[in-house]
Amino acid sequence: MPTVLGPHNPRIEAVRELKTPRGRRDHGRFAVEGATLIEEARRSGFEPRELYGTEAALAAHRGLVPAQTPVFQVPDAAFARLSDVETPPGLLAVLDLPAGDLATVLAGAGPVLLLAGVNDPGNAGTLVRSAEAFGAAGVLFGRGGVDPYSPKVVRAAMGSLFRLPIAIVEPEELLAAAAAAGRAVVATDTTGDDLDPLALPPDAIVAIGNERRGVRDWLPRWDRAVRIPQSAHTESLNAAVAGSILLYAFSRARPGAVK
Repeated sequence: MPTVLGPHNPRIEAVRELKTPRGRRDHGRFAVEGATLIEEARRSGFEPRELYGTEAALAAHRGLVPAQTPVFQVPDAAFARLSDVETPPGLLAVLDLPAGDLATVLAGAGPVLLLAGVNDPGNAGTLVRSAEAFGAAGVLFGRGGVDPYSPKVVRAAMGSLFRLPIAIVEPEELLAAAAAAGRAVVATDTTGDDLDPLALPPDAIVAIGNERRGVRDWLPRWDRAVRIPQSAHTESLNAAVAGSILLYAFSRARPGAVK
């Protein structure tokens, strides 16, 4: 049976703090909303530490979490304060933040996606999803950009965030680790060479920059720059679109890919 909480219970405020980067860092946890994402998290090895829900949602999703998981029933109005969406789904799970190790990401096979100053959580989540779809080894989030475990990133990634190795990196830390791992850093930049999938290093670190300023504000240097040819009437591509095109191109560069 769930434990019923009043609208001003301190637990509710503690969970509400997970909507902010500082709250996630202080508690070492993040939140996932909705039965579908909670199930995705569990399938990927993320077991909820706690489950919060409205009376109706908990009744409709019995067995969503293991029997030993603490379950708390909260009033509808209180749950709305916890939720990050306009129409709350009525269920929220609290999960531990993963350690996030740079070496683990770089040790995987395939290209690595680097979000070098990406600030839009929708773009970031979409790029994580594309990274999984096109066989990336993992995703590196540049420090100072969007938080990988912000609610909007978690939703936009649609489960991919649970299945890919993720780490947060500093610029110089990334460049030193890339050199040590023998991975070229390939940045998207308007001054780069036209994108040619047949001429790409298959295990590169693919840097996608800030939506307005590109990679230059975050990444001090790189090994190679590429650009996506496009109509002269188009100023630039959305970061998620550009990054997805690049990830597809790099997937074609891998040994064994159908050319």
